[in-house]
Amino acid sequence: MDVQASNSVNPAVEDNIAKDLLVDSHERIGKSKKRLPKPQFVDKDSRILWENVIPVLVFHLLIPLALLPGLFSWWGVLFLPVGNYIFTSMGIGAGYHRLLTHRGFKCPKWFEYTLALLGVCSFQDSPARWVLVHRLHHQHSDHQPDPHTPKVSAWWSHMGWLFVDNRETTTALAYDRYARDLIRDPLYMWLQRGLNWVWVYFAHAVVITLAGFAIGWLATGSAVAGYWIAVQVLLWGVVMRTIFTWHVTWGINSFAHMWGYRNYETREDSRNNWLFALLTNGEGWHNNHHADPRSARHGHRWWEIDVTWGTLVLLEKTGLIRDLVRPNHSALDRKAA
Repeated sequence: MDVQASNSVNPAVEDNIAKDLLVDSHERIGKSKKRLPKPQFVDKDSRILWENVIPVLVFHLLIPLALLPGLFSWWGVLFLPVGNYIFTSMGIGAGYHRLLTHRGFKCPKWFEYTLALLGVCSFQDSPARWVLVHRLHHQHSDHQPDPHTPKVSAWWSHMGWLFVDNRETTTALAYDRYARDLIRDPLYMWLQRGLNWVWVYFAHAVVITLAGFAIGWLATGSAVAGYWIAVQVLLWGVVMRTIFTWHVTWGINSFAHMWGYRNYETREDSRNNWLFALLTNGEGWHNNHHADPRSARHGHRWWEIDVTWGTLVLLEKTGLIRDLVRPNHSALDRKAA
């Protein structure tokens, strides 16, 4: 299968990604557990991001509703790992992270867009903004400019950073420096404008809910039953699934920088966290990832299960993706703990 050349990144952007990011090593050596202040551009002038606070609050307030008799659904619980695989593993893990942020493989543009839109359906910001924040995280990981280091606090790294404006991540200069390759793409630029990425998320929620109604009506012959199943589908297939994928993804920023083991000596406090590796289908092998950011394989030991990587290998065999980046063993051997 022919892979479009539009996946290539210009040399200036590749240099920026690859700094992936190299910075002065003396700034990285210290591994003090001392608390850090919030990033420089989070201060008294920073506004509360109500556009983030309100959806997160509303979604969490809906949890008791999903647990009520008649709305609780075991099939809904079983859908959580399925939805997590589709929207988190493939959308966030393969799409936003391993492809768009680190360029760990190449694929046709239509497939890149598919993965990116699955990521949008996880309600974790636009692709360009997500990539910007993650590349900034790699450049300054566990130092003050890091947008979400747990050295500020566990709460801050898990979700607190989402609720207050960090002006270093919202300027045109920041997008040009960290996400130039994305903002030059018409789809990602469109998603970035206004609330377009949010409307895509709500459109997918409507489609899933209508599918639940149609299945319920056809299965029972009753429109009332169709409405009831549609509510179940909305609560479990959209709301609860989104909450689940939020927390397992945010847990990489928090728990995988606090608890776990280290295969490699890296310049930050990244850890391989078993729980979040399993919950995210591979993203939780975070120390491995920080030791070799471009590699699309995060599980380096035979027991480090990386379902996302396994999926990418299968897709490579079909010809749908190519240039899948493997671990750089010579570099990793020098970092072995």
